Amino acid sequence: MADPSSYRPKPGEIPDSPGVYRFRDEHRRVIYVGKAKSLRQRLANYFQDLAGLHPRTRSMVTTAASVEWTVVSTEVEALQLEYSWIKEYDPRFNVKYRDDKSYPYLAVTMNEEFPRVQVMRGHKKKGVRYFGPYAHAWAIRDTVDLLLRVFPVRTCSAGVFKNAARTGRPCLLGYIDKCSAPCVDRVSAQEHRELADEFCDFMTGRTSTYIRRLEKQMGEAAEEMEYERAARLRDDIGALKKAMEKNAVVLADATDADLIAVAEDELEAAVQIFHVRGGRVRGQRGWVTDKVEEITTGALVEHALQQLYGEETGDAVPKEVLVPALPDPVEPVQEWLTGRRGSGVSLRIPQRGDKKALMETVQRNAQQALVLHKTKRASDLTTRSRALEEIADALDLDSAPLRIECYDISHLQGDDVVASMVVFEDGLARKSEYRRFQIKGFAGQDDVRSMHEVITRRFRRYLAEKERTGEWADGETTVTGETTVETTVTGETTENGETTENGETTETGEIIGTSLTEDDGRPKKFAYPPQLVVVDGGAPQVAAARRALDDLGIDDIAVCGLAKRLEEVWLPGDDDPVVLPRTSEGLYLLQRVRDEAHRFAITYQRTKRSKRFRSSPLDDVPGLGDARKQALLKHFGSLKKLRSATIDQICEVPGIGRKTAETIAAALAQAAPAAPAVNTATGEIMEEEPGTMGTGGEPVRTGAPDERRGQET
Repeated sequence: MADPSSYRPKPGEIPDSPGVYRFRDEHRRVIYVGKAKSLRQRLANYFQDLAGLHPRTRSMVTTAASVEWTVVSTEVEALQLEYSWIKEYDPRFNVKYRDDKSYPYLAVTMNEEFPRVQVMRGHKKKGVRYFGPYAHAWAIRDTVDLLLRVFPVRTCSAGVFKNAARTGRPCLLGYIDKCSAPCVDRVSAQEHRELADEFCDFMTGRTSTYIRRLEKQMGEAAEEMEYERAARLRDDIGALKKAMEKNAVVLADATDADLIAVAEDELEAAVQIFHVRGGRVRGQRGWVTDKVEEITTGALVEHALQQLYGEETGDAVPKEVLVPALPDPVEPVQEWLTGRRGSGVSLRIPQRGDKKALMETVQRNAQQALVLHKTKRASDLTTRSRALEEIADALDLDSAPLRIECYDISHLQGDDVVASMVVFEDGLARKSEYRRFQIKGFAGQDDVRSMHEVITRRFRRYLAEKERTGEWADGETTVTGETTVETTVTGETTENGETTENGETTETGEIIGTSLTEDDGRPKKFAYPPQLVVVDGGAPQVAAARRALDDLGIDDIAVCGLAKRLEEVWLPGDDDPVVLPRTSEGLYLLQRVRDEAHRFAITYQRTKRSKRFRSSPLDDVPGLGDARKQALLKHFGSLKKLRSATIDQICEVPGIGRKTAETIAAALAQAAPAAPAVNTATGEIMEEEPGTMGTGGEPVRTGAPDERRGQET
């Protein structure tokens, strides 16, 4: 625990101007980002007597080890920079709203030649118009099904669209008049886009125009005695009205507004948002956050506005935003919203009438969401805390292990030896921190030696990052606000299978081969040490892990192993294991960590094995793509027959010239024939048969997958 006076800036160093400040911990992680109209006055509040601080603020300043700031010109710039840094650094002490679900949107892909109506989740894409969010995807599909009678916009995927265009036959929706079938040129691209524009207009609340137009057309059809067309128009009007009835009118003046309500207690806060367009509720969403700092309702509203509109522009920001309390000061926030929309935005508290009544409804939803969240989370928090305490007591640790790393070795009879590292923080999996390793220090099967290599590589990187951080800390500049990023080639890879130097990977697929300076503040590779290292195995694996840490001079990280046979916990140097009760929450947590490491390692090992089985000597022939490989294999039937073919016979394959044939023949001559596949259940040698080759041309191992899987470790 740090003493705030040890890093308090000297008097006069802090400017009396608007700006954004960052607190960092001893590992140079950004743990809190804030903004201020006057940096001097705001930061002075953090360095008063600890007894006078709010408990959460006290925890933040004692966790921090330094503070820095960036001066800006206006409060609006401070608001924008604060939002950017919170999104980038994800500070642990800032208010972070968590979506209670991934909300579906009704999306119209106006960025395509033939716009498509579909359900979308996740990040918004440029050029796509979104409506919602909705509570359920089926609600979107019901609405779309009704509207397609009047606005027959394409809803099919790209593959279905291309296939219909190729065959000249539309899909079923085209035959039942719920799609205008642009795939077969029933309408032009311009006509189809106009239909999509009308669909979007209707969804934005401009409904009366289309209702009146259809009623007029129905009357004209009836006068001309075209009763079938009139009946169809009548049904279209009914479909539109039914779609409108799904969202009752809540504001009679057809207002476009977002209503935000907050329900809070001392520890947590829940936010509910109703999106009203054209006077009707078009979407709803909710967030929950831990109050890790002393914060007012107005500040909670400000953070909600940042998250809600931080990446929105234009009509996505409504003309009115109704809130339960105004941020202090309100002017910068209102100016920021106006800039996002491009025109005036009214940010206010509703005082009377329909808007106040609707705000009360939103408030009740927020209160119910908070109660439901606390009901779901109470037992979970209690259980995880008890599990960490039981582990600390059983292993005689000084404190609960808030970060646990677990390692497992996986191979198949000594081939494709890999290792996994999984991370649990506060008892929950932190998948962005997972890593994979290829064992390359030796060949063959030796779990103990493999464990020593993996632990050594992981913590050697930790020491390197720690040393680098110590060297850079002296020359740090805190006032300029400039951020520098230094990129170095480290050999890490992503899960997409790229070949690398040392083989570490991330499960999430993010590239981790960039070394970021501490001015960046984001988590570095292997930068944070765990309080506990768990290995999958018994005394030999534990001894290897402890020896690797001792060789590196690391003596402040605890090590234990969890053996599968009796689920017993082994400690370094102990002749007897620690046996936790079967009902122990601590044992259950260790089992979850071990099983996750095993799953992660097995998945990687199977991926590598399947790639090896699909490999072929043809892969090494320069300029030979997949199409010509398939043509060769189709022509000869198997790689074995291709290997015995003459150059003239290879030249008979369409697209293969003599020079390429000579290269293929040379590559096949140099490559040793693949070993025959063996059924591990019966010992039978599997012959090559047409139709059993993998994508690379080698025979697929087809024997007893369950029994093969049983030999994986």
